[in-house]
Amino acid sequence: MSAISTFLDMGGRAAFVWPAYGITALVLIGLLVQSVRTMRARERELGASERGGRRRERDPGSAGK
Repeated sequence: MSAISTFLDMGGRAAFVWPAYGITALVLIGLLVQSVRTMRARERELGASERGGRRRERDPGSAGK
């Protein structure tokens, strides 16, 4: 048990090390959430754009242009 507490104490520097790990984890999680939200928004935009493009291609008035 003392080996675990020695590791968690980080040689007396635990007050600096563990918060740094926590902040890093929060930043990485925040970047992941932001990336997934942006990806989903871009996929929705792309889907709407593709649907709109198909309608324009089938428009009989634009066939002779």
